[in-house]
Amino acid sequence: MTDQERTPFANLDQLPPHLQDLLLDALARMATTPQIRRVRGVADRLLAPAPGQRLLDAGCGVGEVARALAAAVAPGGEVVAVDASSATVAAAAARDDGSGVRYEVADVVALPFADGTFDGVRTERVLQHVAEPDAAIAELVRVTRPGGRVCLVDTDWESLAVDGMPADLVASMRAAFAARDTLHHQGIGRTLRRRLVRAGLRDVVAEPVPLAFTRAGGPDRVLPMFNRDIPPEAHLVPTELRDRWFDAVDDAVARDEFLAVLTMWVAVGTRA
Repeated sequence: MTDQERTPFANLDQLPPHLQDLLLDALARMATTPQIRRVRGVADRLLAPAPGQRLLDAGCGVGEVARALAAAVAPGGEVVAVDASSATVAAAAARDDGSGVRYEVADVVALPFADGTFDGVRTERVLQHVAEPDAAIAELVRVTRPGGRVCLVDTDWESLAVDGMPADLVASMRAAFAARDTLHHQGIGRTLRRRLVRAGLRDVVAEPVPLAFTRAGGPDRVLPMFNRDIPPEAHLVPTELRDRWFDAVDDAVARDEFLAVLTMWVAVGTRA
C-alpha cells in the first residue's frame, strides 16, 4: 500500500507541516465532541483506572486521554503515553498542563517496555491502521501485569450508514474507500472481543457505542470524510467524488435530512 493509499493519520510524519497541524487540530477538536466523550466514558468505566496504578496509553494522539488518566491514578500513579508519530508526541507534550504524563515515540507492535510493566493499557483508534493488529495486541498484553486490564477502542467503519444523500453517491464513496484500502481493517471494531479472547485474556467484555449525527458541525469533527476543511492532498475523499460529495452533504443539511450513523466498540479483558 502506498503512502497516498493510507489514511493521513497513519502517515502523519510524512505529511507537510501545514497538514500535520491541520490533522492534529482535528484530533483535538474530535475529543471535545459528545460522541467521542461518550465512547471514552465507556472505556474509562471498563478500564477502571485507580490511584497508584501505572498505565499506558498506546497511540496517544495529542494526549488528552493520557492527562485524564494521570489525574485518575494520582496520587502515586504514573501514565506513559506513546505514539508512532514524533510530530504527534511533540504536539501532545506541548499541550501538557503539568500532568506528569511521560511522552515517548514508540511503535505499538514493538513497545520498549519490560513484560508486566503496567497495571493497565489502552489503545484507541490505532489497530485499524496497523498491518498486524494481533501482533499489536500481543505487545499490549505482554507489557500488562497478570491481573491487569487491556482496553481496546476502535471503529467499525463498515457500519457507517448515511441517509439524505444520493444512494449512488454513497455507494461510490464506499467502493472508492474499499478499492483504495484506505484503512487496513475497516471492520476491526466488531472483532476486538474475539481478538482479546484469542490473545488469552479472561473476563472479556465488549460494548458497542452507536454514534449518530444529524446536522452541520457534527459529523465533520468525528468523520473526516465529511470535513470539507481537510484539503484534497490528504486523500480522505477521492478527488473524482469530492465536489459532488460535499455539495450533497450541504444539500442534505439544508433540508434537515442529513443522517450519519457509525458504531465504535470498546473491549476490555484481564491478563491471566
